[in-house]
Amino acid sequence: MTDLRNPTRTPARPTLANRRGGFLSPGWGSTILALLLVFFALRTLPAQDTSVTTLHVDVKLVNVFVNVTDHNGAVVGGLTRDDFALFEDGRPQTIALFERQSSIPLALTLAIDTSGSVRKDMGEEAAAARRFARDILRPQDQMSVMQFATDVGVLSPFTNKLSTIDHALGQLHGGWATALYDAICQGSAALGRRQGRKVLVVVSDGDDTAEDSTYAQALEAALRNEVMIYSLIDVPIAASAGRDTGGEHALITLAEQTGGKYYYVEAGGLDAAFQKVSDDLRTEYLLGYYPKNQEPGRAFHRITVSIPRAAPDEFDIRHRVGYYADSPATPAD
Repeated sequence: MTDLRNPTRTPARPTLANRRGGFLSPGWGSTILALLLVFFALRTLPAQDTSVTTLHVDVKLVNVFVNVTDHNGAVVGGLTRDDFALFEDGRPQTIALFERQSSIPLALTLAIDTSGSVRKDMGEEAAAARRFARDILRPQDQMSVMQFATDVGVLSPFTNKLSTIDHALGQLHGGWATALYDAICQGSAALGRRQGRKVLVVVSDGDDTAEDSTYAQALEAALRNEVMIYSLIDVPIAASAGRDTGGEHALITLAEQTGGKYYYVEAGGLDAAFQKVSDDLRTEYLLGYYPKNQEPGRAFHRITVSIPRAAPDEFDIRHRVGYYADSPATPAD
């Protein structure tokens, strides 16, 4: 503002008072003003992220359920982590997870062949299956029921309600053809969406007369979905010339390749066969590992489990033969 008494003179700039009531020189005021401007300018700048970005490699834990029996077929219990050696594609792996008699929830599908070749007494089959369900299911477990003949039908979704399973088993009905491999493919796919141990119990003579799915597709579906197959081979007439020994061998191999087991339904009937499945599932070891030193480019990784301290023929060690690391092939348009 211009001094009215002397229009050519500009009044002196006011000085800033200090805490003692004195005054700071004009130079100090400019300095403080500049510092304040810098302070407020810095406050308006966006915060810089000084954190360090860490890249994580997702390595999947591979679970291997193992059953060990001696040369007489008796279950071998009491083994420890140090008793086992585990290899992937011939390369040693470190066992990161070990459990005995796994408490992991069980997802089980019971698939019953109701085709003309094995349809003897579905009432007895249903009764034996009901007793099996009562024996095997714990509160954390779930079971579904399928039947297969000309077509595959789901009679009960996964449940632990015995009343639902009882009702489903009462709906068994016959057909003429046998869609065995279709049933294994569909059952494996449904189990693959579940958590925990995945088991498919197949009651059949192994005679597949449908042409939609093949043995190779059924085996791949089971391995991709980490499904153990238990084959209960029900041969109507053991000495029959029309007996499908090739189908029986297919059921045996499916069980062996997936870490399950096969049993013939003989004098003891289905009750005895179901009891063996129940006992087997209660005496499993769980070995888990994170794959290391993998050979690149392999779609299928082969698993081997051994007990180094034992003689080669001392124990029978059962587990799935391996797992697929790639995605399944899709049909061309």
